Amino acid sequence: MSATPESPAKPKPRLGSLGALWPFVLRHKALFVAWLLALAASSAATLSLPLAVRGMIDHGFSSGDNIDATFFLLLLVAVALALATAARFFFVSLLGERVVADLRTQLYAHLVGLGQSFYERTRSGELVSRLSADTELLRSVVGSSMSVALRSGVMVLGSIAMLVVTSPRLAGYTLIGIPLCVLPIVLGSQRLSRISRQSQDRVADANTLAAEALGAIRTVQAHAREPFERGRFADAVAATVATARRRIGMQSLVTATAIALVFGSIILVLWTGAHDVIDGRLSAGTLGQFVLYALFGGGSIGALAETWNELQKAAGGMSRISELLEERTDIRAPAHPAALPRPVRGELRFDDVVFHYPSRPDAAALEDFSLHVAPGETVALVGPSGAGKSTVFSMLLRFHDPQSGGITVDGVDIRTLDPAALRESIALVPQQPTIFAASARDNIRYGRLEASQAEIEAAAASAEAHEFLRALPEGYDAQLGERGARLSGGQQQRIAIARALLKDAPILLLDEATSALDAQSERAVQQALENLMAGRTTLVIAHRLATVLKADRIVVMDRGRIVAQGTHAELLAQDGLYAELARLQFLD
Repeated sequence: MSATPESPAKPKPRLGSLGALWPFVLRHKALFVAWLLALAASSAATLSLPLAVRGMIDHGFSSGDNIDATFFLLLLVAVALALATAARFFFVSLLGERVVADLRTQLYAHLVGLGQSFYERTRSGELVSRLSADTELLRSVVGSSMSVALRSGVMVLGSIAMLVVTSPRLAGYTLIGIPLCVLPIVLGSQRLSRISRQSQDRVADANTLAAEALGAIRTVQAHAREPFERGRFADAVAATVATARRRIGMQSLVTATAIALVFGSIILVLWTGAHDVIDGRLSAGTLGQFVLYALFGGGSIGALAETWNELQKAAGGMSRISELLEERTDIRAPAHPAALPRPVRGELRFDDVVFHYPSRPDAAALEDFSLHVAPGETVALVGPSGAGKSTVFSMLLRFHDPQSGGITVDGVDIRTLDPAALRESIALVPQQPTIFAASARDNIRYGRLEASQAEIEAAAASAEAHEFLRALPEGYDAQLGERGARLSGGQQQRIAIARALLKDAPILLLDEATSALDAQSERAVQQALENLMAGRTTLVIAHRLATVLKADRIVVMDRGRIVAQGTHAELLAQDGLYAELARLQFLD
């Protein structure tokens, strides 16, 4: 799936978008407060170093007692600085891990709750990139950049205050250079934020391309398109590097300009201070103290410039994550959902349903579609590709809501139900089964998570899966590989059928559930499905004559409408669309 090229322009990321992290930080107040205390202690220890150096220069060499006390004081300050810095690193790093874990968990929980219309217009690879690459950027922000930025800010303010205390005259000269140092950061930030967002988008593009190609590796290799895919990925990576190069160049320019201005102004002030020492207006220790505070302040401004760049880059990532968190599903449970009668009988009714997919608003997927399915009835849906058969399944599962008309289950409008409760009453066996990269047991248990091992094995036996699963080296604990890569197509289908059997729902949706089986397995599974279908409402998208013949009723669809209904013999006698489909598809 790919995003539409006409998607609206993305908003420019602002540093304020990082404010969305604040609620996640506040979930861990104890860690946050501990980090602030450690930060205050380490900053205080650092700012006290120049005072000890001044005492050492001015008084430490006059007598042995003074120099011992001075160096002992320096040692105490160094130990305090080491302990405070270690504590600061520990608390802020752990805070970063927990914040990002919370953010990633909330983002994933939000994504799995979004409706199908969102996934029809969004690339799955881009979502994975935002879950991984963008959240990793934020780990760096919380676990490092935020700490460095706050520490540097404290050091800049503390250094300025101590510069004024040490020598107001020299401090006045120094403060003139500070606006010059901040100016390039401010001027470069807007362009840098735009480039940072573009850089993250190019990373997502490359990740999406790789996920798509690796997910279809059989098709790629069957067409011998490995060189083509390598070239496509190389081009995507090259575009990523080119955008990153622009970002890095801008970061380097901002950082270099800021540092040059900072230390240039410091050197100029020190030149003035050196003349004051020579003329006796300033002691050597005081100048040394001033030099250290100036270096601390200058270095902190340089760190702020570099951190600002990192924060701009992370703001791009956070804006992309915020876009996802702001997405709202179009399928919601009502505030006070209705309940299906118990037990569910499975009476289905579509009344004049009109539906257009959001991605194809000009073409009706269902047009004035009306269908009544009695409890326990088996209805086969047949028709050419694009007739709307799969859309009927999607509407019944409430993946989408119709633009007009209504759908009821046992007389209850499905829009008044909690979608989760509705879907618990429906078992789906798709034509292309979904097999997770997990054990066979876990794949079957997906139908009913609380099922026992005996129930799992009974469902597998009914689906003719027990024998081949037991023959695997690890039996039901065998890992089936991504998308069931270690199973044949027929074996994958039987796992999906076992999952539906285990769910034991009153309504069954079967997209030709035996289409991938060999003749021997098909007979056994067909019998199992017939046992399962007995007394249950079943909708079947039929591709085989055997399925059609065993249905209670055949519904012929074309362009989203029902064009005929009846038995196989009745529809053949009408010599309409069904007769043509039968000759082409069923009657070999």
